[in-house]
Amino acid sequence: MPETETETETADVPRLRRLLGGPETAWLLARVRDRLASGRALDTTATLKAATAEQRRAVELLLGRRLRSGASLTVSLTEVDRVLRESLACPDGLAAAVVILTGPVTDRRARTAAAEAAWQRALAEFDVPAVTGRAELAPWRAGLRATGLLKRLSGGDPVAARQLATDAVRVISRLPASGLTLPVLAARTLGDAHALDEGRPLATLVHSAVRVLAALPDDTPSGAEGRRAAWASVGVALDELSSRVLVLGLPGSTRGTTGRILAAAREGGEPLLLTLRQLIREPPELGADGRRIRVCENPAVLAAAADDLGPDCPPLVCVEGNLSLAARALLSRLADRGCPIAYHGDFDWGGIRIATHVLRLPRAAPWRYDAPSYESAVESGLGSRLDTGSPAPTPWDPPLAAAMAEHGVRVEEEHLLEDLLADLRRG
Repeated sequence: MPETETETETADVPRLRRLLGGPETAWLLARVRDRLASGRALDTTATLKAATAEQRRAVELLLGRRLRSGASLTVSLTEVDRVLRESLACPDGLAAAVVILTGPVTDRRARTAAAEAAWQRALAEFDVPAVTGRAELAPWRAGLRATGLLKRLSGGDPVAARQLATDAVRVISRLPASGLTLPVLAARTLGDAHALDEGRPLATLVHSAVRVLAALPDDTPSGAEGRRAAWASVGVALDELSSRVLVLGLPGSTRGTTGRILAAAREGGEPLLLTLRQLIREPPELGADGRRIRVCENPAVLAAAADDLGPDCPPLVCVEGNLSLAARALLSRLADRGCPIAYHGDFDWGGIRIATHVLRLPRAAPWRYDAPSYESAVESGLGSRLDTGSPAPTPWDPPLAAAMAEHGVRVEEEHLLEDLLADLRRG
């Protein structure tokens, strides 16, 4: 209820201040102001416990009559309103008098409603096909309100929250990407290569969605490694050098720097780390057209193959856990060159989820990674208790998931090393 020029002109302000503007009636003004701010009517009473003699005398002067004695003081707001109007101290009544004496009153209900509408507009930015068209993002979208994530990241400012939401949707709409680095994605979608740098509110918001899209295993590490794995699952590398893949026995060629490096490593029978930069800046000649590519999960398998077979090891790729963007780029390139991909990993729920990502690649099939292979290992007494992670389906061999759930035994690749090396010896 803002103070208007008419209210001020019609009120006898000096008299009004004498009647209602002193320190002895400040409590009464505060009570009335609170009711006005909450949108409540003034058709009630205000009570002050343990009123002083001065406070009692001030109300008696205001109302023009003696009050009933007692420790507490009860004042009818309706009577005060009438007195102010009839005395012409404030012809517009008590509500106008409060504004004149204490300043404009903000309606808290209206302010709350306006704030809620602003937050609804911010959340409505996510009501676009890029988000609503992906069923896996539905819990994430609902959680933005339930967890207060958007409010926290925006510092409680709905205007800033709306901009965060708008920018997040721009990024999400470009996912999955295909071999982009995070700075390039940020530059292309937001015009700022650093917009998705770790620690920024937008980066935190987008990463929360990326983790949902990635459907990473429960045991995925947090921190930089988990962040790298999440982004890699949607085709984005944090940078060109940190995303890597471990290889052994790829023939390479005499052309190009990376091709020559591969050939030298093959000749020496040594493992080699390839970065995403080497694979996408100038895609190397891999020299493996049409050859079967064995793929393992753990570096121990590749190291044992290097020790046992050296230069005679057929092409072997190690994804080192979650499928990095470099590994995805390499395996996709090999598949494009007609190479069948044979994958083996740990028989645990984390390994199953990794395998699911690998076996979705073109020309990919399991390598001793099915129910009969698992059952044989368990019957041989291999493995340990499987008590971590949550069960996951194995669409390439549905009986495998059922067998693992039944036996509850984890069989790591290292348990099956001799069988895997035997396959590699046979080429």
